[in-house]
Amino acid sequence: MKVVVRLFMVILLTALLAALPGPVRSGQASAHLQADQPREKAQAMLAKMTAEERIGQLFLVTFLGNTFDENSQIFDLIANHHVGGVILLRANDNFSATDSLLTQTHTLNWLLQNSEAKASQRRATNPNTGAVFTPQYIPLLIGISQEGDRLTNDQILSSLTALPDLMSIGATWDPTLAEQVGAVMGEELATLGFNLFLGPSLDVIDTPQMDSGEDLGVRTFGGDPYWVGKMGQGYIAGLHAGSGNRLAVIAKHFPGRGSSDRSSEEEIATVRKSLEQLKQIELAPFFSVTGSAPDIDTTADGLLVSHIRYQGFQGNIRATTRPLSSDAVALDQILKLPQVSQWRDSGGVMISDNLGSQAVRRFYDPTGNAFDARSAAREAFFAGNDLLFVDRFIASGDPDMYTTVVRTLDYFTQKYREDPAFAQRVDASVERILTLKYRMYPNFVLDQVLPAESDLGKIGQSTPVTFDVARQAVTLISPDAADLPNSLPRPPEARDRILFLTDTQPGKQCTTCPEVLVPEVDALQSTVLRLYGPRAGGQVSQNLMTSYSYMDLWKYINGQTGNNNEPLSIENDLKLADWVVVSMLKPNPALPESMAFRRLLRERPDLLRNKKLVVFAFNAPYYLDATDISKLSAYYGLYSKTAPFVEVAARIL
Repeated sequence: MKVVVRLFMVILLTALLAALPGPVRSGQASAHLQADQPREKAQAMLAKMTAEERIGQLFLVTFLGNTFDENSQIFDLIANHHVGGVILLRANDNFSATDSLLTQTHTLNWLLQNSEAKASQRRATNPNTGAVFTPQYIPLLIGISQEGDRLTNDQILSSLTALPDLMSIGATWDPTLAEQVGAVMGEELATLGFNLFLGPSLDVIDTPQMDSGEDLGVRTFGGDPYWVGKMGQGYIAGLHAGSGNRLAVIAKHFPGRGSSDRSSEEEIATVRKSLEQLKQIELAPFFSVTGSAPDIDTTADGLLVSHIRYQGFQGNIRATTRPLSSDAVALDQILKLPQVSQWRDSGGVMISDNLGSQAVRRFYDPTGNAFDARSAAREAFFAGNDLLFVDRFIASGDPDMYTTVVRTLDYFTQKYREDPAFAQRVDASVERILTLKYRMYPNFVLDQVLPAESDLGKIGQSTPVTFDVARQAVTLISPDAADLPNSLPRPPEARDRILFLTDTQPGKQCTTCPEVLVPEVDALQSTVLRLYGPRAGGQVSQNLMTSYSYMDLWKYINGQTGNNNEPLSIENDLKLADWVVVSMLKPNPALPESMAFRRLLRERPDLLRNKKLVVFAFNAPYYLDATDISKLSAYYGLYSKTAPFVEVAARIL
């Protein structure tokens, strides 16, 4: 394969284009948000709703398991407490690993939507007032975060088309390909019954932080705000088109966390930048899909607000905001920026990131003994979020999340009745939420909300688009193209011994599902044999090829031996190999073996002397330093580890 050399890594790591999104275009990006008919329908629906129904619309909840019946807690939250939507998560066992994964997911989504419809067909008694009423039928939002590349940031690990992650799309520099990937994602998720997409990430890798900070890796399009915005526009347009505009797209993690000082999963992270600095880098991609978007197709329907704190936000380097998702003053200042305010005034929806995360719990409850869930929800709502996403949202003293959610709903309902200002704010948010739903479903009719099961057979058939991305994304990082013939004058031949070292990532579709390794240890060897082995021209010999995992290498470096203290086979194969071909993923501090190759380079360079050493980075390519890279014959960035990318690597080799 002819390798097209791009400067992706240079820009990813150091440079930012001077060109930023242009000025706000009046009347373009917000045209579909200003549609009168959905808003008028939303206002008419709002007038019919009880206080309980209005409060319920504010919440996106989760639940455990993949079964559903009228005795389940999630049924009660939908039918009797009128929650606005649910988010399905792999960590909550909402999916199975069976061959019927697609059917099971479609059925679960059907049952969720049907429970809301059934609740509107029977009269109910308001538990707080005793009044008898008929609930309104309002379709649920059923959301998912599916970022591509399977593990670790996908919820559904099989059966869907194996789409690439965002960095591999960014490496193509082609917004049209971003749109094509988005279209496949949108079509397949909408076919399963999802209508809310938490993505894409528009975070900018300002400075890659491998050892500290928020290492976004392949979860973002790259390091240039202009191109992150352009790719985001294409991806969003594809999601809308592929789903037939039945998928609300929620760009994340607003207003950007690419410069945060630690992982935001376990503790509230901090970004040390002023608002003016944020506008130049972090906020720029979000502007490009809100008020500065060129048309309605490329406009995000909502923004997911992160829990990041900002130091020096208003110019005083000693002052730090609260987590932005709960800081009314700081978030309001951003929402009043013209690029956002126009979009917001036209119906753009704000959604909090998960209020039950460990980071939020530690912020509100450093001792771990007194998490006040109601306060967390109240402050997030007052900060400016319309929808509150809650997962593992359990107040101290409550037995489970269901109890906490019900108590929070009751608290909000009581405040709605007692506080006119609060009620006004709730009504404004509910109107935005209903307007969003009416844009997807002009008529709230169950048959128009539920996708046909007969379309499931179309899912998983779009692999060619992933191959297109893989072919265009591959990047020669080292050496320069002009020096490559000197470093690798020829490809492997039939007489050459080739040793493959492969880093693998373990994962499960559910807690009781079997563990899978991605990629498999022999994935690249098997692909090379299929393309160039005895049945395909005989360019390489099967008997002279071996594959080992990083775990095998780690054991050898640590001095472990085999049975009867015999040397491990990897030692002899390393010594005899003419070529060492490495498939590298993101190092994981929780898995020491993921550092095995870096240890080999630094501790046993003698084992690699006079060998052709080729490394393929199937994740972000910045985990080796310049000294490490200088020891390689060739270093390629592939960015994604699904089968099409492995095949492209085999063809390069």
